[in-house]
Amino acid sequence: MRIASLGHVVFAAVMIGLGIMGLIKGDLTAVWQPVPKWVPAPEALAYLCAFVSLGTGIGLLWRRTAAVASRVLFAYLLLWLLLFRVPNLFYQRPVLLVAWSCGSTAVMVAAAWVLYVWFAGELDGQRLRFVTGDSGLRIARALYGLALIPFGLAHFFYLKETVVLISGWPAPAAWAYFTGGAFIAAGVAMIVGVLARLAAALSALQLGLFGLIVWVPRVVAGQVNAFQWGEFVVTVALTAAAWVVADSYRGLPWLSRSHARTAHLAAAGSG
Repeated sequence: MRIASLGHVVFAAVMIGLGIMGLIKGDLTAVWQPVPKWVPAPEALAYLCAFVSLGTGIGLLWRRTAAVASRVLFAYLLLWLLLFRVPNLFYQRPVLLVAWSCGSTAVMVAAAWVLYVWFAGELDGQRLRFVTGDSGLRIARALYGLALIPFGLAHFFYLKETVVLISGWPAPAAWAYFTGGAFIAAGVAMIVGVLARLAAALSALQLGLFGLIVWVPRVVAGQVNAFQWGEFVVTVALTAAAWVVADSYRGLPWLSRSHARTAHLAAAGSG
């Protein structure tokens, strides 16, 4: 096996799980939804997404296939972002919800991009240095940071819907404002590269705690409908992806302003 970090293992496991779910359901899992109505053969597309998720998830865990798997997953997710998410920003409303969906896919792209940087072989490094080198890693981190901003804004613009999820907490509105502001602050920090490692770690922690505190009790109690189950699945996937991005800073000081790739993870990607 080829393990670069714990986040890498968790992300690969989540992709495997998404693939199995897709094959069992014969439908797109929540991570891939929605797709435009004009897309032909949606059932075939659902199985394609399932096989890509399952195959790349398994491939990411093996030395001989990690580079190919990361390349395929990165290319597939990036194509999904550019074809099915970004265009919606120009003609669908409300824009914030569209941006949230776009941001969710962007987080997955960022994680796959980080893994591609780690595992890229010598040939990829020569031909696609802009993508697989330090510049690629900086762009992946900035993309992740950009994706966090609509997550935070949604807490403010959809305060009522957010508060419902934590209605049993003291001062739920205050918590909604705080977590929304935290997402925005983390996104800005990662884009500009100030306290970026701390921002990445805390944003991953916040996503994980949201899933653990809000969704897990409901899932265990069987109190979720199909939409809420999808939200739980998305939260798990986003947490795993955020973990990978946070791991990309390992070895750097917590208060560092640097975007440089760590020697440890560079070695993990080539060793």
